Parts: sequence; structure tokens; C-alpha cells
Amino acid sequence: MRTAYLSVTTFALLLAACSQPAENQPPAATQDETTAADKTAAASPPPIKPADIPTKGGDGSPIELVDLGEADLSGAKLAGELGCSFVADATARPILTAKGNVASSDPARGIVKLGTTIETVSASGGFDAIARGTKFYGKGIDLRVALTGPATGGGESPPRPATLTADRADGAQRVYAGLWQCGP
Repeated sequence: MRTAYLSVTTFALLLAACSQPAENQPPAATQDETTAADKTAAASPPPIKPADIPTKGGDGSPIELVDLGEADLSGAKLAGELGCSFVADATARPILTAKGNVASSDPARGIVKLGTTIETVSASGGFDAIARGTKFYGKGIDLRVALTGPATGGGESPPRPATLTADRADGAQRVYAGLWQCGP
């Protein structure tokens, strides 16, 4: 019985070794035969689309940054030559706006609205620092703007995809996805 088993196994191995690939299928590429397109695809990772992440941690209450209205923006009287605003994807109004002076070490100043309360925030480095994305400090909340992609659109100051991470003093954190736009 052992001899029959070996001969069946030997026959199967010989049959597999002698078979030809089907006419309509190209031979499988070896590890050394990768195409230029394969190398390019492997070298550049796919773009990451930022996503909103709901509030985690803290006392369990959500972090809710509310749209800034015209009265909020004009009432803030932010000083500075140029400014930046963060707009969440689902809204048309900014949820963070800040202004600063170009080539200045004076802090940039901004505002956010938590519920019905306007909170002031500041960032070191003036306009130059906030244009690249930076961290803003406020009373009980820190905000971090991180650019996540190249500018979209044209013009003098096209918006850039970004995330806005809000860290509350009690350890809660929320991430907003949207656009960061800077200019006059």
C-alpha cells in the first residue's frame, strides 16, 4: 500500500512540474520583475482623508465647538495683519479664527465658541506660525491645527485640508476634520 501511495504522489508532482500556464494568462511575476508602476505605488502611500473623531475621555461630556457668527467675529476685535480660520466640513462658518502679524514673535490671538461662551486662545509665533498649523492655548482648552494635505483650489490663499484637535483640561479630546484657510 505504501508503494501505491508514493507512486500516486510522485505522479502528481510530475504532472504539476510538466504543466504549462494557460495561454490567456501571463506567467506570474517573480519578486525581481516588479513594474515601475508597482514601485511607484509602493513608494507613495495613499492619501489619508482626515475624519472627525467624537469626544473621548474626560468627564464624559462632549466637546462642542460651535460656528462663530458675524457678531462673534466682529465683537472679538482680533488684532493682526493676516488671519486663519478653520471650517469643519459640515459647516459654512469657522469654528476657530485667529489673527497675527507677519514676521512677528508676538502671539497670534483667536477665538472659539464652546456652547454659548466665546473663549480666547493664543499661539506663539504670530501669523507665520499659525499659517503652518500650530497649537493654540486657552482657558481649559488647547487646540492643535494639523495640515493634512496640499492646498485645494487656486487663488491667493486656497484652503488646505486639516484637522483641529481639541484637548480639554479634564483629559477629553475631540478631532474635527475640515479646512484651514489663511490670508487677508
